[in-house]
Parts: sequence; C-alpha cells; structure tokens
Amino acid sequence: MAYKIKIGNDKFEVVVGEVKNGLASVKVNGESYAVEIERQDSAAAPASASAPAQGSASVAAPIPGTILDITVQVGDKVETGQTVAIIEAMKMENNLVSSVNGRVREIRVRKGAHVKTGDLIIIIG
Repeated sequence: MAYKIKIGNDKFEVVVGEVKNGLASVKVNGESYAVEIERQDSAAAPASASAPAQGSASVAAPIPGTILDITVQVGDKVETGQTVAIIEAMKMENNLVSSVNGRVREIRVRKGAHVKTGDLIIIIG
C-alpha cells in the first residue's frame, strides 16, 4: 500500500509491502527498511478497535476512509496477501490484505462505511 504523508514540513512517500511474523517491508522515499511491528498496548487502542480473540488476526483501517468493497464473506478461506477489502482514502483506492492464512471469522463493517485509523474491519482465524 502506498501513502503520501507529511510530518511538519517534510513530505514522505511510504510504500508498505509484505507484513509477516511481526516484520514489515517498507520503502520511505525509495529507501528500503525492515520494520518491526510491536503489539499495540490495549490501553492505547481506539475504543472501536477491540482486539480479536487470541489465535486470530485482524485487518484494520490503516488510514481514515470509506469502505468501497468487502471481497470476502464470513467462513471464506483466505491466504496471506489476499485482498479482503478495498478502502478509498485521499481519493485513492487501497487494497487491504490478510496477513495470515485462515478463515474469515467476523466482518465488522459494511460497504460504504466510514472508518477511522485503527478501526477493525475483518477478523481472520
């Protein structure tokens, strides 16, 4: 997924690649990094992002936007990297993908829903 972000007066183009086993492949302004993703403290998590059950993974909104499509249904088998939803943010469509192999356990939003950063969209177990 590609993002254009601004921190103060500095602009960055960030491309997030594969996320696997707590590591993400990220390019910032063309320079590659391996980024370790730490588990978010539950006290800091948004109220709408209650954690999925242990032994499962979730797909959350990376940025605020509108859900254009949910490409799976509860019970569907999904594979790592498979698109499970599409979000429109900043006039760009972004594919949201599964970080694990598993089955869709829960879908928490509907097509057309407006989501905030961190809102849970799909739980896979």
